[in-house]
Amino acid sequence: MSQTDNHGRIGPNAIIRVYEALNAQHDPRVTEAVFKRADLTAYLDALPEAMVPEAEVIALQQALRDELGISAARAVSREAGQRTGDYLLARRIPRPAQALLKLLPAKLASRTLLKAISRNAWTFIGTGHFAVLSDNPPRIEITYAPLCRDVQADEPVCDFYVGTFERLFRVLVHPNTVFTEIACQAMGDPTCLFEGRWS
Repeated sequence: MSQTDNHGRIGPNAIIRVYEALNAQHDPRVTEAVFKRADLTAYLDALPEAMVPEAEVIALQQALRDELGISAARAVSREAGQRTGDYLLARRIPRPAQALLKLLPAKLASRTLLKAISRNAWTFIGTGHFAVLSDNPPRIEITYAPLCRDVQADEPVCDFYVGTFERLFRVLVHPNTVFTEIACQAMGDPTCLFEGRWS
């Protein structure tokens, strides 16, 4: 399916990897409670195999915060993002492309990887808007992000993206990369802004 066909939909990793991270960090009863609160109990029997409505991702992220509190929800979301990065490296990013990125200087690898992420952003931002502001340091802006849609918080909450970006950059660009969400719409900022550093 094309980007146009999937407008307002998000890849199933946003559900599957949260399920995995929840089970890794908490008792299965907690996972069940979170998915029940999000009205997604059908996924406890069969995880999605195709793109899902962004409303399901929004509901799952809100249920995480409601059931676990923001701090624990952020930890689950970040691990889910890291697991998504691992999945992309194993299944979606061709091995020759990975090998090439690892040979490039970090600045050039960053630019190349950001172009690839930008081309595929429609798979994880739903009806949000994605922009690369800089490749050195890597700075990514997401406006109307589904992870924090209609949320008010005293700290950034888009840890799924942080975990994914950081895992990809650590493997493909520089092993010391650290990504941080330096602005978040949940905190009243106009956009969510992510920055990577490796020195």
